[in-house]
Amino acid sequence: MRQSILTGEQNQLLQDEKSLLKDIMLRLAEIGVPQDRLETLHKSSIQLDELFMIVVVGEFNSGKSALINAILGEKVLPEGVTPTTSRVTLVKWGEKIGEQILDDGFAVQTYPLELLKDLNIVDSPGTNAIIRQHERLTDEYIPRSDLVLFTTSAERPLTESERQFLERILSWGKKVIFVLNKTDIFENDAALQEARDYILQHATSMLGEIPGLFPVSARMAQRAKMETDEAERQKLLEASHLPALERYIDSTLDDKTKLMIKFQNPLGVAGNLVELTRDGIKTRAESLKEDKETVNSIEVAIAAYKKDLEQELTPRLAEIENILHKLEFRGLDFFDRTIRLTNIHHLAKGDRIRTDFDKEVIGDMPQQIDDQVKSLIDWLVEKDLREWQQVMSYLQRRQAVNMGRIVGGAGSLQEDHSQEIIEKVEENVKTIVESYDRLKEGSQLSASVESAVAQTALLEVGAVGLGTLVATVVASSALDITGMIAAGTLAIIGFFVIPFKRKQARDHFREKIVTLRTTLNETLKTTFERESQNAITRMNNNIAPYSRYVHAETDKTDRILGVLDDLKKQVGMIMARIDVEFK
Repeated sequence: MRQSILTGEQNQLLQDEKSLLKDIMLRLAEIGVPQDRLETLHKSSIQLDELFMIVVVGEFNSGKSALINAILGEKVLPEGVTPTTSRVTLVKWGEKIGEQILDDGFAVQTYPLELLKDLNIVDSPGTNAIIRQHERLTDEYIPRSDLVLFTTSAERPLTESERQFLERILSWGKKVIFVLNKTDIFENDAALQEARDYILQHATSMLGEIPGLFPVSARMAQRAKMETDEAERQKLLEASHLPALERYIDSTLDDKTKLMIKFQNPLGVAGNLVELTRDGIKTRAESLKEDKETVNSIEVAIAAYKKDLEQELTPRLAEIENILHKLEFRGLDFFDRTIRLTNIHHLAKGDRIRTDFDKEVIGDMPQQIDDQVKSLIDWLVEKDLREWQQVMSYLQRRQAVNMGRIVGGAGSLQEDHSQEIIEKVEENVKTIVESYDRLKEGSQLSASVESAVAQTALLEVGAVGLGTLVATVVASSALDITGMIAAGTLAIIGFFVIPFKRKQARDHFREKIVTLRTTLNETLKTTFERESQNAITRMNNNIAPYSRYVHAETDKTDRILGVLDDLKKQVGMIMARIDVEFK
């Protein structure tokens, strides 16, 4: 933009806007906005230093070229009943009339008209022409335009292809004016009004506001400008309704209005791109919210699993402790009944005492303990498997939702990456579940328990089964009192030794059992808690890649949304300054 026509405040506003646009492009690039969109914003910002540009769009045979010729007052562009514009054509001032075809889709038409010193006009192929020209028009020239004249024919006003193309134009936040061309085909004003109402109804629903609409007959306007008779000329011009459109364009091209539009247009593109990016990030944030809920559900499930293990382990260990309590009672009763003077002859028979002790005290205690430990192991193994299955179900449900988005075409690159991580984690969990061998897990846990108990130095290493290990310790306490009585000293033993030995045996046995019970309980508790924690750690380690990814991406999207909200706010502030400056 030429600095000389700007006041000091306007120049400062221009510099602030350029600085903001540069910052927006930098921030959007950091976020990962596609390069083609950034390039569009760059081209839009360039128009701050270019002539005012009007882009004329519409279906072929809507009279776009004729309209441009009517506005210019010269037959600059070819016209015809068949499509005459097969490429995007930039009409600009030149000392000589000439056409330069740069490629199959783009041409520059020069013409020595005074009006073209203040503006450029872009003619376009019909909206129902091949899409490559549309892409060039929407990606390169629409963003750089200051005004879009959307031309529709009175023969077929606002067709479906025109509505689709209009949506693409509106995505850049451009100022759009509608031109209903070929109005000379209407037989009366009622037919014209019906067409006007139809266009306004549909255009308003798309724009969210009532747009400017100018009915014209470009053909009649051209006849008027070629007419030598002034009265006939004015009559034709009035009938063509072109003067109303020309007055609108003239008012738009006055310095103040033109500058305001110039200032606003790049910000409209920037604001639209920021909002478009923000919508994409918000959609991503919603998807991540669902991922986060899945992670939270898994973490809550694992925490509940841990709590259940802690709560259920104590009563299960109490069952084993209760077996030893009953064993203690039977042992004490056995000593009271056995170590008596009336039983002195049997006391000398150690083998019999040991046999009775095994039968009356130990009994099926080893099997009871083995059964309880096995039940404890089966319980832990089954809980572990069910928890893995629950984790897998959470992952599979989330995976199904993501896959539905991708198949439905709503997925993004980030969601594809998220899906890859979920698939890897779910595959690992699925492998664990499908290969889970209850017998193997139980056997390994049983060996771990027996090893832990044996390492307490209370029990003999090498005995088979935990119950047998415990029975060995208990039986050893009975050996201390057998074979201690000599047949020749019965009287002395009876009166003085037997009561002492009975008390000694009871105290020793009780001490041994209490120590055994306490140590066994603590060892089993420690072992099962360690195995439980190992299972929980294994689960957490397997879902950790997914969890870390979700938390990191959530933080990232929150940060990006903050940046975009700030950019949106800054665009609004510059827009407000423009309104104040040019009102």
